[in-house]
Amino acid sequence: MPLSRPRRAAATVPLLVAALALTACGSGDAGSGDGGGSSADGKPEGDITFQTWNLRANFKDYFEGLVKDFEKQNPGVKVTWRDQPAEHYADKLSADAAGGTLPDVVNVSPDLSHPLAKAGVLMNLDEEKAAARFKGDYTPEAWQGNTLPGLGGSYSFPWYLNTGPLFYNKALFREAGLDPEKPPKSYDELFAAADRMARQSGGRTATLAGTPAIEDFGRYGVRLMNDDATKFTYNEPKGVELLTKYKELYDRGGLDPQALTNTPEKSGQKFLEQKVAMNPGSAHDLDTFKKNAPTLYRNLGITEAPNNTGRPNMYVMGLAVSRQSRHKAAAIAFAHFVTDRKNQESFAHKVAVFPSTKGSLDDPYWTKDDGTDEGRVRVASAKMLKGAVNYTPVVMSEEMKTVLRNEVAKALQGKKTPRQALDDAAAQSDKLLRQS
Repeated sequence: MPLSRPRRAAATVPLLVAALALTACGSGDAGSGDGGGSSADGKPEGDITFQTWNLRANFKDYFEGLVKDFEKQNPGVKVTWRDQPAEHYADKLSADAAGGTLPDVVNVSPDLSHPLAKAGVLMNLDEEKAAARFKGDYTPEAWQGNTLPGLGGSYSFPWYLNTGPLFYNKALFREAGLDPEKPPKSYDELFAAADRMARQSGGRTATLAGTPAIEDFGRYGVRLMNDDATKFTYNEPKGVELLTKYKELYDRGGLDPQALTNTPEKSGQKFLEQKVAMNPGSAHDLDTFKKNAPTLYRNLGITEAPNNTGRPNMYVMGLAVSRQSRHKAAAIAFAHFVTDRKNQESFAHKVAVFPSTKGSLDDPYWTKDDGTDEGRVRVASAKMLKGAVNYTPVVMSEEMKTVLRNEVAKALQGKKTPRQALDDAAAQSDKLLRQS
C-alpha cells in the first residue's frame, strides 16, 4: 500500500457484490475446507504469484531481491511478483476474486480482506496448522489487527504497521498558560486545554483543525460495533457525549472555523501558519517546518493523540493467502518469509513503517533517538505501537465514513442534536452494511 500518510482504500460495491456472488457459487464458508488446490503441508514447491499494492516504483530492487533470496532457499518454487497501482486496487481484487485468478499471496488491509474472507477465497490462518504455527512470530496486537470479526480467525500474515505522532506548538501552549512539556493525554485534558487556549487568545488560536473521525470515537472509549460487526453502535451515550463536547468546543473557538471542510493538507497548513496548536503529522512534515517555519520547528513538541483507553490507534497491513492456491505450502512459506523478522526490519529501515514481528520494536533503531528528525518521529511513533489497536471497523467503507463525517458536521453546525446526528449516521451505515 502507499506508504506516505496512512490511508485506506474503499472496499467498493463491485468488490462486495463479486465476493458474495462467489459465496453463492459454492466456494464454501470462510473457515471450512481447504478451498481446493494443493495441501498446505509438505515441501514448498510450484509456481506462485505475489501481488503488492503500489510499491514497485520505490521498492523494485528490494522486492526483486526478496524474491531471489526466497527462490534460492526454496529451489522448487518460482515466484512471479506483480504490483498494482493504488487507484482502483479494490476493483482489481474484485475482478480477480470473481474470475478465480486471485494471486497466491496478496497485499491487503483488513477492510479489503474482510469481503474476500467472507466469500471464502482467503485462507483462515488460525485454522490452517501450516500457517497457525507462525502466529507466535508476530506481536499479539498485529495478529489481532488482521483478525476479522464474525469470521473466526486471522486472514493475513501481519506485515508492516503505521501510526502517526501528534505535533503540538509549545510556544502557543506557553502563551495560553499551559505547560508545554505536558501535552494533553486524555480527552478531558484535551478539551480543557483547547478551551483555555481559545479564551486566552481571544478566539484567534484553535487547538484542533479537524472534526472527530471514527478513530476518535474509538480512542474516547466508545463501542463502535456489536461483536459480530453487523451493527454500528457509536451512537451509544458515550459517543453522544464525545460529539457534544466537540460541539461545545466548536462553539467556543477550540476548533478551527473551517474544521468542517478542512482536508488533511489544509489542516497541516493551518498548523504550519501557527493558527492551530495541534495536528497529526510525519517525519516529512518536520523537514517542511524546518525550511518554511523555523520558529515553529524550534518550538515543536511530539506526543500521541489523546485517548481514554490507554491504547493508541494503528494502521495494519498484511499478506493474505488464497484458499484456491494450487501450491499452498509455497504460498504460506513465501508469505511468512516476506513478513518474518529479518525481512520486516529490513523493509522498515527503508521507509517510515514499523515491523509487526515480536521483539523488533525493542531494537535500538526504534528506541533510541539518533538526533535526526526522522529519528525523533520514529522513536515517538514506535512507543505508541505497543498495545495499539486498529480502531476503524474492518467493515466500515469510505461511504460509511463520509456518512459519519457529514452527520458530525450537522451536529457541530447546530442543525441536529449530537444524538440525532449519530443515530442517523448509524442507521444509514447499518443500511449500507446490509446492502453489502
